[in-house]
Amino acid sequence: MVKVVFLLLPGLHLLDLAGPAQVFSTAADFGYAYELAYVGEQAQVPSAQGVRLGAETTWPELTAEDLVFVPGCGLPELAAGPRPARATLDLLAAHHAAGGTVASVCSGADVLGQAGLLDHRRCTTHHDLRDELARRYPLARVERDVLYVLDARVVTSAGIASGIDLALHLVATRHGPAAAAKVARDMVVYARRTGEASQTSAMLRHRWHLRDAVHRAQDLIDSGFCEPLPLEDLAAASGVSARTLTRQFVESTGLTPLRYQQTLRIERAEHLMSHGATAQAAAHAVGFTDARMLRRLRSRKDDAPVASVPKSDITMLDVSGAGGPRRSR
Repeated sequence: MVKVVFLLLPGLHLLDLAGPAQVFSTAADFGYAYELAYVGEQAQVPSAQGVRLGAETTWPELTAEDLVFVPGCGLPELAAGPRPARATLDLLAAHHAAGGTVASVCSGADVLGQAGLLDHRRCTTHHDLRDELARRYPLARVERDVLYVLDARVVTSAGIASGIDLALHLVATRHGPAAAAKVARDMVVYARRTGEASQTSAMLRHRWHLRDAVHRAQDLIDSGFCEPLPLEDLAAASGVSARTLTRQFVESTGLTPLRYQQTLRIERAEHLMSHGATAQAAAHAVGFTDARMLRRLRSRKDDAPVASVPKSDITMLDVSGAGGPRRSR
């Protein structure tokens, strides 16, 4: 039985807590061995939303298999956040030193920093707090635009909904992607985002619709946008014809499946280049044959809405590795 312990501190955001807790609770409902516990320095902990939460003031006995989560708090800056007692910080550090995993959501990263767990490690937090986190912990490497980061069993996330992404990733790591997908479906989480997805990614911008077939297609593209994805295969997996998928995709997102894939590729390539990769290396990493295609697509507004798609194009579009339409055989 894996214990998932949530450290409740005054002013915590309810969703920072409830999102990951729901993931592991749902996983337990499906038979995976998780036991949730809630600890704090006081028996009643006020939340940022005004709900008071009950907490145990004594920590359970932990093993290296167990997880400790620190939800974030609803404050505009880290300097105004909670300052746990030294004994609490020592418990966090000791769990990690004994081989356990510690995780934070949003400003909870500051508590890990107070425990000395961010030094010489990659980490992240909410985009409004990244600069302050970097100033407070100059030995930490603060990642600028990712949803979550894992570094030597110290796991940090950007906040709010990204805590769900992080928890799903931990379930997938322990039990496989099928288990995480089962939990995500039960929670009606359409898009399981990777840690390297941008906090303002196209994966989020184009999910505000209710078309199941398009969501299924987006799930497939999101998880394999670096690989060739023939339109016919994508449509078959989504349960509709290629013509119907293309029409519904454009109506729901303003993009064709091909342009959606290209947008994801460009975002990923730009992330790689911002971390020192050459244009050629970034192009190859995301599935383009060379940097020329990447440069050409970056020079145009690939995320602009598509008003309509000619009938001839609907049957010819192919979400392919070459980066452009081709005729279907």
